[in-house]
Amino acid sequence: QVQLVESGGGLVQAGGSLRLSCAASGQTLSSYAMAWFRQAPGKEREFVAGCNWSGGITYYADSVKGRFTISRDNAKNTVYLQMNNLKPEDTAVYYCATSRISGSTWRSNYDYWGQGTQVTVSS
Repeated sequence: QVQLVESGGGLVQAGGSLRLSCAASGQTLSSYAMAWFRQAPGKEREFVAGCNWSGGITYYADSVKGRFTISRDNAKNTVYLQMNNLKPEDTAVYYCATSRISGSTWRSNYDYWGQGTQVTVSS
């Protein structure tokens, strides 16, 4: 079993930055692809960023491309999401998740989920 815990969320002004972390316990993440999703009030959970098992291949939603960066440190069993130039529309609960399949943006392909961390961006 894999347990995921997100951290690093908070309140920032537009244009600011945050770095989210997703720490895993129970099993190494080295064999999993990873992704970040987010869900705003009244909206469906949507894909934000993902990477393959090593972190060498990354992919992003168009809305965050050029602003967000996903990375991972398998030795620390941790995945990160660096968020720069934040916008009010980035406000959401952010979740990390694991997948046996890399390159997917579909929620159904992800097996384990964290409980989320709140990111609020004010204008």
